[in-house]
Amino acid sequence: MQLPVPPAAVFSASYPSEDVPRRVVLLGSTGSIGTQAIDVADGAPERFRIVALAAGGGNLAQLARQAVHTRAEAVGCASADLPTLRSAIQAAASEAGVSGYEPELFTGPQAASAVAAWPAADVVLNGITGSIGLEPTLAALSAGHLLALANKESLIVGGELVRRAAGPGQIVPVDSEHSALAQALRAGTFSEVDRLIVTASGGPFRGRKRAELADVTPEQALAHPTWNMGRMVTTNSATMVNKALEVIEAHLLFDIPLERIDVVVHPQSIVHSMVQFTDGSTIAQASPPDMRLPIALGMGWPLRVPGAAKPCDWTRAAQWTFEPLDEEAFPAVALAKSAAARGGTFMAAYNAANEEAVEAFHDGLIRFTDIVDTITAVLDAHVEDGPLSLQSVLAAEQRARRLARERCGR
Repeated sequence: MQLPVPPAAVFSASYPSEDVPRRVVLLGSTGSIGTQAIDVADGAPERFRIVALAAGGGNLAQLARQAVHTRAEAVGCASADLPTLRSAIQAAASEAGVSGYEPELFTGPQAASAVAAWPAADVVLNGITGSIGLEPTLAALSAGHLLALANKESLIVGGELVRRAAGPGQIVPVDSEHSALAQALRAGTFSEVDRLIVTASGGPFRGRKRAELADVTPEQALAHPTWNMGRMVTTNSATMVNKALEVIEAHLLFDIPLERIDVVVHPQSIVHSMVQFTDGSTIAQASPPDMRLPIALGMGWPLRVPGAAKPCDWTRAAQWTFEPLDEEAFPAVALAKSAAARGGTFMAAYNAANEEAVEAFHDGLIRFTDIVDTITAVLDAHVEDGPLSLQSVLAAEQRARRLARERCGR
């Protein structure tokens, strides 16, 4: 995927018509991104219509209620069989007083990929958590849909595999940081971009030294000061692995070299990222922390959705602070840059090792600082095996998970 030049043309998918709602597929519909996307669509029915949903199945009743609420044409669930999913939807429809609703159903491991390729769609919002989002990402791209990407892991572990599958302008970022960068990049040409500055809240352990992090608890790691996210992403924010993944995502999305992407800690989480240009100007995107704004922009790109979120109140005094990242206490970003520079499946191994280590931490098997130490050990043992392909990525993940589990005593 060669990103267009100038960046003002990045993600230049045409909007069909302001008078015709864009048909949206939601992957990971019961998670934080998916539920907020439904809120956005409910608030702008003239702009969006949810036509298909998919979720893992951890909350089957919620998925069924979402299906009935949106009248989705297709519904997918990874963990339920067809009779169970059909029964859940029928129960939700009966509770809502809806009759005659019979969507097409997909179940099993390929359910999300089948829904991602739903033909009657304009945009697929991939809000799945983790690298299991890779195959649905590839399915959406193969189907020719605009991909609003909140599942950063699929781009990171897939790397060039995903970039080759995407046409110009086919991927729109939904992470708040990358949405901010995409907006700021409109201010200049590609050759005028000096650096990308990705902001980080600092998580719950901002200011602590490495020695102070060894004994923190899972409950403390989940106490994020700004964002309400799932267990994996919130823990990743505490270790700075989430920011590390965002740096790699920015590199892959915008074709800016890794050495020209910086992380700065901004605890207020109002400036979501910045672009520094060669003339010394820095363009920042600022808004209160609310994921509905980048979700709405991702689904409706390149048009904004009026009222998607509340703006900053410039009539009230406020103070923004910025500070450098302590890479000794939080080495995850530097480690990811090193892995990404090696290319191939190294980032797939990084991500898989992290996912296993996070689960081990929450199961009480390892300490907080052991999470990134586990990633380091897995990367030290990782070797490339053949040319890059979906099969090589999946194989690398399996090896990395096995090594991480062994190290974590699982």
